[in-house]
Amino acid sequence: MKLSVLRPLWLSLLIVVSGSISISAQEADMADKKPLSEEEVYQELNLLGEIFDRIREEYVDAPNERELVRAAIQGMLTSLDPHSGYLDPEDYEDVRADTQGTFGGLGIEVIMEDDVIKVVSPIDETPAARAGVLANDYIVELDGVAVRGLSLDQAVEKMRGEIGTDIVITVVREDASEPLKITITRDIITFRVVRTSVRDNVGVIRLARFTGQSYAGIEDGIRELHKDLGDDLKGLVLDLRNNPGGLVDQSVFIADAFLARGNVLSTRGRTAEENTRYDANPDDLDKLIADIPLIVLINGGSASASEIVAGALQDQKRATLLGTRSFGKGSVQSIISLGGNGAMRLTTSRYYTPSGRSIQAAGITPDIEVFQDIPEELQGRDEIIGEAALNGQIGGGTETEATTGSSVYVPGDPDKDNQLKYAVDLILGNETHEAFPPKSEN
Repeated sequence: MKLSVLRPLWLSLLIVVSGSISISAQEADMADKKPLSEEEVYQELNLLGEIFDRIREEYVDAPNERELVRAAIQGMLTSLDPHSGYLDPEDYEDVRADTQGTFGGLGIEVIMEDDVIKVVSPIDETPAARAGVLANDYIVELDGVAVRGLSLDQAVEKMRGEIGTDIVITVVREDASEPLKITITRDIITFRVVRTSVRDNVGVIRLARFTGQSYAGIEDGIRELHKDLGDDLKGLVLDLRNNPGGLVDQSVFIADAFLARGNVLSTRGRTAEENTRYDANPDDLDKLIADIPLIVLINGGSASASEIVAGALQDQKRATLLGTRSFGKGSVQSIISLGGNGAMRLTTSRYYTPSGRSIQAAGITPDIEVFQDIPEELQGRDEIIGEAALNGQIGGGTETEATTGSSVYVPGDPDKDNQLKYAVDLILGNETHEAFPPKSEN
């Protein structure tokens, strides 16, 4: 999902009793979060209405009332956390197309950081990737217009446009002496979410996103590898690196593909209907690969649904996780339709791995930490801090070292991919490690 970030407003409280007595920020925050009475709620809403009326009557130019209302709605939602927000009808349609695996645009996953757009990762074989956009690039201008002051959704809307038209993005890159101007031609972004390959009789399954096509692609990939290699299939590597997530149900289906039983995921929210549990069920697919060793690759760009799958397979001792710590997005967003007025994206629960871990902000630590050889021109900018660095993130996980960066670099040449090579060598027995294969506690 596209992210939307607004810096939280830190409040302090001053009480005057025969002089000035200041209370702690923590106490002020607790007082601020105390539920209002019905009367107080209506007083606050009256204030909002009063401000709206004064703007309509006294602003220097006649304002667009619809935009004012939607801006107020957006402000309410984005003040909650980095992932809640309002989607106007056009944005809502874009989100629905996005989760189906086909959409228009440039082909980059982005977040808002310090009022500019930060690239999490370019999507394989898209206009942005071909134009040379890199993870950790900062986009500061779109067609010469500064990004600062725009919400993330507004910036993303500007990057979308008619197919075949060009946009010039201005990028600040850490190792570059001056900003780079990159021209990208917009196109329909249609990409294969699942790709398979074979290295020394080890099947490698690369999953780029969790869209409506993901589970079907994983199933087809597993069956194709098993059909082609049969008993010569030595093991599987599931590559979730730089996979930003997507549909939660697809993550459950995919974890279930590798598990015959046991818990996959649970969610806990404020209301009972948000508390759910998802368990694996035996089927023909997990029977097909039940005895085949499995390694899952993760890194700092593995987020949300990727972390659900990785956490489930790690906790259930079905797979060994290898790479670098994941992004740490452990919350669930519900897209709530508002009819012809678009939709709201609202954080409604946190998700928990089978062992009860909330990885919100902290991420998932791999069983085996393996780093890449970073090219000289990318050294110092191969890491992303992750969810812990987002203003207003909701917390709730074990945040030990949550602000430490995690590498997102993956070389395009598999022969230079240390993480992939080590995973294959472990499966073939050329390398050994106490974490592989995972040892069941039963």
